[in-house]
Amino acid sequence: MILSIQSHVSYGYVGNKAAVFPLQSMGFDVSSINTVQFSNHTGYGRWRGEVFNAEHIMDIAKGIEDIGQASKCTAILSGYMGSRAICEAILKIVERYKSINPDLLYLCDPVMGGKTCFVKPEVVDFFKENLFADAVTPNQYEAELLSDIKVSNVKSLKTIAERFHKNKIKIVVITGVSIPELPNALYVFVSDGQNQYVIKTEEYNFSAPINGTGDLLAALFLGCYLKTKNAARAAQYSVYFMQKVLKNTYDSKEKELQVLSEKYQIETTDCMPELTRV
Repeated sequence: MILSIQSHVSYGYVGNKAAVFPLQSMGFDVSSINTVQFSNHTGYGRWRGEVFNAEHIMDIAKGIEDIGQASKCTAILSGYMGSRAICEAILKIVERYKSINPDLLYLCDPVMGGKTCFVKPEVVDFFKENLFADAVTPNQYEAELLSDIKVSNVKSLKTIAERFHKNKIKIVVITGVSIPELPNALYVFVSDGQNQYVIKTEEYNFSAPINGTGDLLAALFLGCYLKTKNAARAAQYSVYFMQKVLKNTYDSKEKELQVLSEKYQIETTDCMPELTRV
């Protein structure tokens, strides 16, 4: 079982709505805990719904434990966290579930922003002080914010990865990498502590920003890593699936990420994106 702790929307595909279906398609049993329940994502400019408090989130996790299912949890995925209290609650859940299953893998997607920061300073401070995860999937902006290192070349990417690894984070995936050394495209960078790679991604000129891509990528990486036990291969598969979904979204001319348009079967992939060691 994978426990996915993220936001939820009734309409659209961000947070748990972007993460659960791909993981289930790969054959994983997914239990979701929603940190919020909104009508739609906030990119629309207006929405309705409720933000759940830390006690609610911990209570749901405890309920799963009470019926004897925590021992079956092999991985936890976390995404957007709206407050330090929620950050602390999720960390306590991870620690509790890891005490029940020491082999549990925790992937934290430290959602904080893109070109600017859209979370409270207390959330940024929490991640800087308490990012105790087995794997992280920040975008370039978030990686810079957490490390206080500007990404300007491949060397700086490696330096950021080393800083994360020193904090006992085993796998570092940095998305949306744009640097002069790797021109004319965005890249995904992955480090397992021993080797580092980049994967070129295709860009699409959407008429409006598409939300949920980071949520989908984090879920894809977790599922592919659990299947392959290889960080570089998992990143390669993740980019492959992400590119197919983005193309389907672009072709559909819809505002929402077309998560349901792909089958996510790693055994049947072809034309895999190139993996370049750096």
